[in-house]
Amino acid sequence: MAESPEEVAVLVQRVVKDLNNAFKRNPHMKELILSGTLSPVKDLHLGKLALTKFPKSPETWIHRRWVLQQLIQENSLPTLVTKGNLGTVPVERIQRLVQEEIDVCCEAAGRYPSNYNAWSHRIWILQHLGKLDVKILLDELSSTKHWVSMHVSDHSGFHYRQFLIKSLIGRTATDNSILVQNQLVNEPIPSLPKDEKNEASEAACTEELRVDLLNLLKEELELCTDLIDTFPGHETLWCHRRHVFYLQHHLNNKLPLPNVQLTSVDSSDGTLNNSHSSTAVSHVTHAMDVDGLNDSSKQGYTQETKRLKRAPIQDSLGLEMEYRLIDNILATCRDVEQARFATEYRKWLVTFLGQ
Repeated sequence: MAESPEEVAVLVQRVVKDLNNAFKRNPHMKELILSGTLSPVKDLHLGKLALTKFPKSPETWIHRRWVLQQLIQENSLPTLVTKGNLGTVPVERIQRLVQEEIDVCCEAAGRYPSNYNAWSHRIWILQHLGKLDVKILLDELSSTKHWVSMHVSDHSGFHYRQFLIKSLIGRTATDNSILVQNQLVNEPIPSLPKDEKNEASEAACTEELRVDLLNLLKEELELCTDLIDTFPGHETLWCHRRHVFYLQHHLNNKLPLPNVQLTSVDSSDGTLNNSHSSTAVSHVTHAMDVDGLNDSSKQGYTQETKRLKRAPIQDSLGLEMEYRLIDNILATCRDVEQARFATEYRKWLVTFLGQ
């Protein structure tokens, strides 16, 4: 006799629950994989099924990373193509695995708000499978734009975009530090041996990407502006704006960003590892811990004006736009929380420029 749809649904839920319990007792699942009884690929499919019912299950995400590590070792998957490393397995295979994991993370993030376990796994994938490839980072920055626009109160999505931007800065800064210091970008390449010419040419291309990052940061601020105007009173948007402005300030002035890759995922417990926190974190994570600023304070206005005048030209233009945004919100917005966040942001700008 055929089972009814309701009975099938109950049965599926029971199976998924049993799967989740199995992942909680992951040593047994690991034994099955190590003995060859269960293939890593099938285990990943089982984990994906479990995550449809328990999208935030930390045990499932931790076990999933362990399985992926076994899969990498089993197949000797190389990193994405880099200089001197063409690999033995088609790059498409790695990219497909990366995309499949990203899809799993995206689905889980949509099922559970502020699903840091899913976003942490997504970061781990980019670090260990994607090797922070620039193209993947740029694609992720583009693909998550719509998601954060639909989840303006979910800080985890914006935190992920901050990770992407900082990773891009870290890649270009590492590859191009000498070129930036010597300011060779606009200078003709002198007569050099063939190998050195190639290296200089690659460095120039890297610098072009670094300049593009300034435009990316500008676009990120524009995205913040649109979302702040459309969805007033969301603290997450203002926190993200401070972080982006901080990065823009340092890129404009070619200042080093200590420990650019601020966030990593510890594969042992699957949690965000912030043991290498930098100055950026202290300025951004505590950004909202400030008192409101009296709008009519002449002293406050004088401080802003002085710091604006002594700022570099590029910063001055950016600051004028920031202050214009704040003034416009305070003059027209009727949302009390929005006005408070704008006032706190202005005070943060004053404090930040006076550091």
